[in-house]
Amino acid sequence: MPPLDDLLVSEEQDSNLTYFAFAKPLNGKPHKAEPALAPTKASIGEMPDVLAGRYRIERLLGAGGMGAVYRARDLLSEQFGDPDPYIALKILSEEFAESPDASALLYGEFALIRRLRHDNVLRLHSFEVDTDCQRAFITMELMRGLTLDKLLCERPLGLPWKELRDIALPLLDALAYAHARGVLHGDMKPSNVMLSEEGVRLFDFGLGQAEEGILPGLPHLSRDRFNAWTPGYAAPELLEGQPLSASADVYGVACVLYELAGGKHPFRRMSSVEARDGQLDRELHAPRNLPKHCWPALRTALAFDAAKRTITAAQLRDAMGATSSLLQRLRLRA
Repeated sequence: MPPLDDLLVSEEQDSNLTYFAFAKPLNGKPHKAEPALAPTKASIGEMPDVLAGRYRIERLLGAGGMGAVYRARDLLSEQFGDPDPYIALKILSEEFAESPDASALLYGEFALIRRLRHDNVLRLHSFEVDTDCQRAFITMELMRGLTLDKLLCERPLGLPWKELRDIALPLLDALAYAHARGVLHGDMKPSNVMLSEEGVRLFDFGLGQAEEGILPGLPHLSRDRFNAWTPGYAAPELLEGQPLSASADVYGVACVLYELAGGKHPFRRMSSVEARDGQLDRELHAPRNLPKHCWPALRTALAFDAAKRTITAAQLRDAMGATSSLLQRLRLRA
């Protein structure tokens, strides 16, 4: 029998911690983490100018609560004459890098996106670790373009239908594809969608996860400790501690599409729980640039109650892609 203290620690870990993601199993349960696998604060070094002897950091592209993305130059590709050796490099912030399971968290994101082969999902290159500074990082394509939050600043009245449709369809197609592959995004919001030179790109699956039965070998990480949901785009059930679901992703993307169509957030940028409690859905009406035949589907996707959010990303995509004449023919046929 293992010592009583170990059993008590193991029981506590099972309940709510991601801290022991690298722990060896004890009768099927996580056991106390091995120090060698759990870098401490003292073992995390400052980020060097060149990571893993190959990637020269040039400048910061963006930072969030959990990590930062840098523009970097791949010195090996450059050495072999690549005319465009530039990549994006994602690394966790110091606060998270000091956690023993930080690398597992970042690898989880890498493993999720690696399952996806879609033109409108950010392309990843590799997951690597700089052994000198004890930091894991992801390399990915360098996107050049405009994120939707910045686009909304330039277009405060929203986008005309033709432009909106050219964004909505590939975005919903990417999300529907991810869901079909068992991957949940977890953080649908304007700043996680880019209009790049090569089209729409959905990125940042850092709060995402695989549905049950998909990638079962990955550590099961609880995201409750991170409190990282974006209140204005996270479905009420997420803010109240329920697990991530495809339906929650649909709510988030519906908020994004509503904002693109009218220039305003559907619920005044309030958290979904506050908006629900204030019954703001009673004031909801179709945004100015959205065709009438698309509104019922989008309205369903914006339901606060997950049980009433009876629409998938694929169904929302089909509704946004349908024309009024096609719908009329389908009604006549029915």
